[in-house]
Amino acid sequence: MWAGVGVLLAVTAVIAGRGPAPDVLAREKAVFASRAMSGDALRRLALSMDPAMRSLALRHDPGLRRPDLWARPEGWGSLDITQVPTLGEAPIQAEGESAEDLNALRPFAKLPIRPMRPFVLEAAGPDRARAVQCLTQAVYYEAAREPEVGQEAVAQVVLNRLRHPAYPKSVCGVVYQGSARATGCQFTFTCDGSMRYAPQPALWRRAREVAERALAGYVDKTVGSATHYHAQYVAPYWAPTLVKMVQVGQHIFYRWTGPWGEPPAFTGRYAGGEAYLTPAILGGVDARTQGGLMSPEFSEPVERKVTLAVAGETRTYSIVDPTLPSAQRAAMSGVLLSTRRQPTADEIKRINQSLETLERSMDKPAAGPPSLAPAAHAAPAQAVPAAEN
Repeated sequence: MWAGVGVLLAVTAVIAGRGPAPDVLAREKAVFASRAMSGDALRRLALSMDPAMRSLALRHDPGLRRPDLWARPEGWGSLDITQVPTLGEAPIQAEGESAEDLNALRPFAKLPIRPMRPFVLEAAGPDRARAVQCLTQAVYYEAAREPEVGQEAVAQVVLNRLRHPAYPKSVCGVVYQGSARATGCQFTFTCDGSMRYAPQPALWRRAREVAERALAGYVDKTVGSATHYHAQYVAPYWAPTLVKMVQVGQHIFYRWTGPWGEPPAFTGRYAGGEAYLTPAILGGVDARTQGGLMSPEFSEPVERKVTLAVAGETRTYSIVDPTLPSAQRAAMSGVLLSTRRQPTADEIKRINQSLETLERSMDKPAAGPPSLAPAAHAAPAQAVPAAEN
């Protein structure tokens, strides 16, 4: 323990002081370097510190690290958002042998891999041709030399993203998401220049067959609800935050954690419009290609206005349609959504009875208004006698 904290003790003693002059600091370093580095010597040095200095040194002692109670990977207990997180041993954005070592340290989850529902592309004409083109590009440039099952897994990830609320709702939108953004593209080939090279015809035909089969309803059960993958020779920083599912060929597949990564969460509906997604739209930040809160199903509904005359007063009302393309109702600020339901048979019967009673009461003849004329046999008025003088 004390061997690992020796240098930290010295540095702590210096920085916790009142900022000695450079010559004093040099003398203190020389004195420290002349001391023995045995456990007893370091213990005596620690005992000479005040409690605050000693606590600061022990806090940074690598030999005293305790396991995280939340089972987070090492290095993720306290994150600095200005730095790429690490695992405490090597940069997490690693490549080559170090990346393969890191990937081997992260075990595969023992959770079940549940298959997704089939996706059948209903589009035709230019929309269908563009969707097949984009999915073929993803399969070819991401897994051209992978076995067929590896190419099917890549196609399944694209379709999984299409139906997940966090991603765009078109095939091309998913494939080209973020291709021109500073934060980077989702599929590497869309922003690393891979498409400058013409594809090999035989491999392209094979990738196209996989894409057409996937768009016709084929489901790759091997990767289930996976939405992420990477090659085994890289170790991306996001890998420890997801559920590590399975390796197919050279790719390792992941899904979101918790219910967000299970099949019931994939409620998005295909929006189409592939033919209208021009290169400018695919390479920009258009809502149709960004997914998440920018996707069309999270956009503000169309507002309609209607003018009514109520009690002699003319008023204009705003009517907001809460129905979204995904057939779900979204909570919107300032808008109350009613929880209407179908009435039961008993409720319908009671309503009809109440209406029938009301109609009968309206059919009865109404009583006439009371007469305001004087009575026919009123007593005659008596004469008032004159006053006597």
